[in-house]
Amino acid sequence: MTAYTPKNILITGAAGFIASHVANRLVRNYPDYKIVVLDKLDYCSNLKNLLPSKSSPNFKFVKGDIGSADLVNYLLITESIDTIMHFAAQTHVDNSFGNSFEFTKNNIYGTHVLLEACKVTGQIRRFIHVSTDEVYGETDEDAVVGNHEASQLLPTNPYSATKAGAEMLVMAYGRSYGLPVITTRGNNVYGPNQFPEKLIPKFILLAMRGKVLPIHGDGTNVRSYLYCEDVAEAFEVILHKGEVGHVYNVGTKKERRVIDVAKDICKLFSMDPETSIKFVENRPFNDQRYFLDDQKLKNLGWSERTVWEEGLKKTIEWYTQNPDWWGDVSGALLPHPRMLMMPGGRHFDSEEGKGTSYTSAPNQTRMVVPTSKSSASHQKPALKFLIYGKTGWIGGLLGQLCDKQGIPFEYGRGRLEDRSSLMADIQSIKPTHVFNAAGVTGRPNVDWCESHKTETIRTNVAGTLTLADVCREHGLLMMNFATGCIFEYDAEHPQGSGIGFKEEDKPNFIGSFYSKTKAMVEELLKEYDNVCTLRVRMPISSDLNNPRNFITKISRYSKVVNIPNSMTILDELLPISIEMAKRNLRGIWNFTNPGVVSHNEILEMYKKYIDPKFQWVNFTLEEQAKVIVAPRSNNEMDASKLKKEFPELLPIKESLIKYVFEPNKRT
Repeated sequence: MTAYTPKNILITGAAGFIASHVANRLVRNYPDYKIVVLDKLDYCSNLKNLLPSKSSPNFKFVKGDIGSADLVNYLLITESIDTIMHFAAQTHVDNSFGNSFEFTKNNIYGTHVLLEACKVTGQIRRFIHVSTDEVYGETDEDAVVGNHEASQLLPTNPYSATKAGAEMLVMAYGRSYGLPVITTRGNNVYGPNQFPEKLIPKFILLAMRGKVLPIHGDGTNVRSYLYCEDVAEAFEVILHKGEVGHVYNVGTKKERRVIDVAKDICKLFSMDPETSIKFVENRPFNDQRYFLDDQKLKNLGWSERTVWEEGLKKTIEWYTQNPDWWGDVSGALLPHPRMLMMPGGRHFDSEEGKGTSYTSAPNQTRMVVPTSKSSASHQKPALKFLIYGKTGWIGGLLGQLCDKQGIPFEYGRGRLEDRSSLMADIQSIKPTHVFNAAGVTGRPNVDWCESHKTETIRTNVAGTLTLADVCREHGLLMMNFATGCIFEYDAEHPQGSGIGFKEEDKPNFIGSFYSKTKAMVEELLKEYDNVCTLRVRMPISSDLNNPRNFITKISRYSKVVNIPNSMTILDELLPISIEMAKRNLRGIWNFTNPGVVSHNEILEMYKKYIDPKFQWVNFTLEEQAKVIVAPRSNNEMDASKLKKEFPELLPIKESLIKYVFEPNKRT
């Protein structure tokens, strides 16, 4: 594929957020390109966004409206434009509910004017049309594969409908007149210079002022966020390597709920999310999720560089250093800003509580968000979990958690190895997610598996794979409770070194048949993109009477070994598993608390909090081997991946005290 080299580029809407980053990047990186930017300086534009390019000889700013055919034709001819990057648009969804005509005028008519000018002049070699992921409409909450470029367009709000309409015009001009068009559809973008009607800058500015952060609805809406410089680089790649006639998704598979974005911002401002977040009335329709397949763009050589934590910190630093960049934006910081859109300025109606009005004064259009009488018809179907492992410890606890959180659930009736019974469960229950907490661990312990190998294979391998396959067939995410007892300390991960086994490490412990089957099925499950594998180790709960509880076990043994291990505090981590399901996380996760704790350290806590008279005796691994059938796994798991996703996750010893020993403390 031959790389494209432009000469004279027209960038529309370049005083806005994304386009300004693209313009500044091209001006800086390509001094031989002439960059002409056209912007009418609407409310969300700011000439200061282009300050880095102002003094460059290859940069020119023109104030004007893309809806002016005479101006557009004049610029194309006099500036010898051969490339157009069309960013100019009205983009704020809330505003589109109040006055959709303004969106039609800017997004469809403005695009049509540009296309017609390209057809008439006949000199354009590339027309890059910037669209949005919202044209695909709402992505199913349990979808594990994102919308690809050939997916059907199903816009759900006036803004996305006008963007989809503009795309149809672009496609038609490409086919009818041979215009060399390329279309992009992008996820949410954040970073410096963004007008604070958007979620992240709004929350940052409110946090800077010590005010509460308003969240529409319940905050469970899921979005994907890309840092602005990564997006600017994506457009640089598409400009030079994109193929004419193609569509490119610009996205990330890293998703976040709105409530989690708010909590992250609260954390960076040292604010208590319990008192700093306020749930407000939802907008008339609020898509639950947008999810893109971005592989096509990655094939051109682009990849996301900026991790969320780094990008958010950079963004906050910029806003704290430039608090007055946008002037008075108090109206934009309201939960539902009511905007008066007038040429060349920014105006807000900040009076809350007034009735909805659609009247227009001369030469201005009142932009309002109509109050929703009832959003019941737009509510997403509630979560519903199908749980396998009703009689098991973890399966039972999951059911209790669902009851506590008000999440509907049912236990599966089918056996894992019976495909038809699993399909019957799914068809009758119609779950949004499936949890597999079923499996053979052996009673009273894993030694049972050594003499019941076919039964162990039937459930742990064949059954788990069958359930994963049935879930995939029905487009369902399977949360699979696995084990971390597939590793043992070795030369690269020595005991006491703090070097834990990572998710990508190959299992090295096959001392027990149970562990062998678990390692085997985990390897096979890697081929299923609808599975989230949670490696549990030596599970512990606050129920010290449960015989499956690791503390209960060792407190009843006559002798115990003393080896540091990674462990799972179920009281803290099982709620996280539900949250992971809501976030539709996939892949392998070390599902343990960070760090290690030894048998003796646990029993010291037991003695301190539960039974001051408790005593125990240690013995060696060699002595232990004489009284067990199969060897036991001892290891440290690296929980940094889980900690990064859930920063509040406590280290193992702190979690033991908070969730297990303090609640059971005897005075």
